[in-house]
Amino acid sequence: MQIAENVTGCTPSNTPSPFQLRELKLALPNALAKSQAKGSKLAPLQFRSLVRNGHYNGTTNGQCPGYLQCNLVVLRKSEAFDFMLFCQRNPQACPLVEVCDVGSPHPPESLAIGADLRTDIPKYSIYKGGVLEKEITDVVKEWPEDSVAFLVGCSFTYDSALLQANIPLRSVEEGKNVPMYRTNIPCCDAGSLKGNMVVSMKPIKGVDVAKEVLLTNKYPHAHGAPVCVGCPQSIGIQDLNNPDWGDAVEIRKDEIPVFHACGVTPQNILIESKVEFAITHAPGHMFVTDRLSDEKVF
Repeated sequence: MQIAENVTGCTPSNTPSPFQLRELKLALPNALAKSQAKGSKLAPLQFRSLVRNGHYNGTTNGQCPGYLQCNLVVLRKSEAFDFMLFCQRNPQACPLVEVCDVGSPHPPESLAIGADLRTDIPKYSIYKGGVLEKEITDVVKEWPEDSVAFLVGCSFTYDSALLQANIPLRSVEEGKNVPMYRTNIPCCDAGSLKGNMVVSMKPIKGVDVAKEVLLTNKYPHAHGAPVCVGCPQSIGIQDLNNPDWGDAVEIRKDEIPVFHACGVTPQNILIESKVEFAITHAPGHMFVTDRLSDEKVF
């Protein structure tokens, strides 16, 4: 989908008070300056405005390079503690970045100025009873009053660093979503939640694998170093051309498939645990924050 030529200001679906508008206007210049600090093609604040106003609903790999991107999980308050515990016990699959107040769709301003998690993600998934019910482009009507929203780090965060190290991103080159696969790697159970890890895959030249491992290891808030290099059968993947989510990409003769823990793991856990109700990002469609990718989360 083409991005609109003119970036307009955005108004949250829940109209802010005059005081909130004044504070937002005062904060905008600094937020934009920070967003453009690394010469992004589009500032995160501008990108979220495009998404909120319905001008972009595609994947976010390659968007706003140099900034932290996050997966979204929204649960009812009664199930939130189990998920927080799950993240604590499975930090590589679910590196927790932020937890919102009960009922609030707004992350802290320090993470994303003026953001609304109901409208600022290009596409959402709605799960009921562990079954994907639908995918939609805003969840204002679906957002529960007793919601707790979790933001989990995404590997798209270090895409810019890989490109700067001359490690190409095949999914971006081919204009596709990243391929994601269920594995046989068990996660640690937490309360009612259980299931196996999901991984994403990047084809990496054999001579660049060591460099890729060292680089991604610097981003524990975005899944960190790979969980497997080559040999997909060892983690239960039988066919790389048939991902469970996303799109298959070309693997060339001088390349090795490299697998990282993936933020779609929560969706797999929700499915396997048959959670009554959940909202998540649609795979590959992330929440783009104002935080630089190499800033420490904790």
